[in-house]
Amino acid sequence: MRKNKVKTNTTEKEFVFEYKAGRHHCVLKVPLQFPVQENVSDLHGRLMLLHKIPCFVETELKDRLLAFIERETLEDYDREAEAALQKLTNGEADLNKLTNLWAKAYTETTLEHACPEEPSWDEDFADVYHELIHSPASETLLNLEHNYYVSVSELISERDMELKKLQERQAAEMDKVMQELGKTLSDHDVNTVAAQHFDAQQVLENKWASELKQVTGIQKQEYQEWVIKLHQDLHNPNNSTINEEIKVQSGQLAEAGDMGARHFEEQRQLEESFTIHLGAQLKTMHNLRLVRANVLDFCKHRRHGSGGAKLRRLQTALSLYSVSLCGLVLLVDNRVNSYSGIKRDFATVSKECTDFHFPRLSEQLEVVQQVVLYARAQRSSKQREQPEMPRNGSSDDKNKNIERNSSNILPGEFYISRHSNLSEVHIVFHLCVDDNVRSGNLTARDPAIMGLRNILKVCCTHDITTITIPLLLVHDMSEEMTIPWCLKRAELVFKCVKGFMMEMASWDGGISRTVQFLVPQVCNAN
Repeated sequence: MRKNKVKTNTTEKEFVFEYKAGRHHCVLKVPLQFPVQENVSDLHGRLMLLHKIPCFVETELKDRLLAFIERETLEDYDREAEAALQKLTNGEADLNKLTNLWAKAYTETTLEHACPEEPSWDEDFADVYHELIHSPASETLLNLEHNYYVSVSELISERDMELKKLQERQAAEMDKVMQELGKTLSDHDVNTVAAQHFDAQQVLENKWASELKQVTGIQKQEYQEWVIKLHQDLHNPNNSTINEEIKVQSGQLAEAGDMGARHFEEQRQLEESFTIHLGAQLKTMHNLRLVRANVLDFCKHRRHGSGGAKLRRLQTALSLYSVSLCGLVLLVDNRVNSYSGIKRDFATVSKECTDFHFPRLSEQLEVVQQVVLYARAQRSSKQREQPEMPRNGSSDDKNKNIERNSSNILPGEFYISRHSNLSEVHIVFHLCVDDNVRSGNLTARDPAIMGLRNILKVCCTHDITTITIPLLLVHDMSEEMTIPWCLKRAELVFKCVKGFMMEMASWDGGISRTVQFLVPQVCNAN
């Protein structure tokens, strides 16, 4: 980035330094431009080197040079100040303009005149919600959130049904067209019908997307206003009606939780828990869990009364604004969007319930895209300013790929999304991986492994005490993933994560954490 050039009046003055070297009397004369813009120590070092000044006068030269620059600079400032005062006395300067400039500079640089920070709505709402969710009103909050979730789920079901009917109707119409191909219709007619079908489907999808966006926006506004009003009513000693309603509802949570817990034990995925102690001298206890489940099972909501959904939702809500957050590692490709694969499935799950605390996933991804573009631009400008040593071919190909697709991220890099509407997760780490994770030659220096290290470091610095990691670094199994392949990959991930967890002691002082290793489910072929 080029610095802005400020036009200033410069004057040249001669610096004279006399010293004796044995029987010789030496005189150093150097012209200097005032005001001096460079560092005095750097200027002194160049003078010593260029003029071969003896080392025994090095300190004296620096003191003389520093005194000369300070004296001449003060004289220049005094001279400019006298000239400015003379203009003011003669009426050549605008007095009002000067006073406005002085007042602005003073208020901008003095703390006591700085504008006080206005209270943030998000911060106020977070404080109110945290207080209510840890009160008897938590049951009321969960019921309201669940009612909103049911209404959005019904709307999504209507959308899926309408899209399914449209696709069936279009499929039947296309079959008729294909039967007439070569008889009364040509390829151009088939392409026209296909284009019409695509346009109709896009219009219908856009209509439902707009309606869902509007509904969730209204729900979020109503919810936040209702939470603020509930908080005010609870702090009003004259309003006893709302307190009685909350007391009646508070006893229902335990009963529903017991019913859900029995069913929860039957439906819960296979898992096994361990307690380990890591560290050389000061050992830290950590909890490990080995879970066989789908990665989106930690995100999907379920109706109350089934699978302990209400209990899990309560636990997630209680720790939303706390120092014990829950994170999940989601393996994605290098494009920051939600159009395909696991990213699309995750985006679908996140839309099933309104997020009352954070922006929608699409809005968060837009911010990430802007940050990626800015980071790539900054990195490219630095590389152009600072030429580096020649690299190998793979690095050159990677750099060319970055220049060609500046909005993409590299393997091992990740971006973060925040959520309050997922069942067991607050933070999702979208870790970029490539096809190399499916090979059998993955090493501890692979970008995916180093990405896990950086994710664990973020967990230490941002109060994320529970993290779920795909044990095999894949979300689904394939034919090449044999038992030896799985054992080798699991051993690599275990060893690397163990080393990273031992590093945590230097990152966070040795806080106990829970690490869940997720094993993908294997589809049984009938």
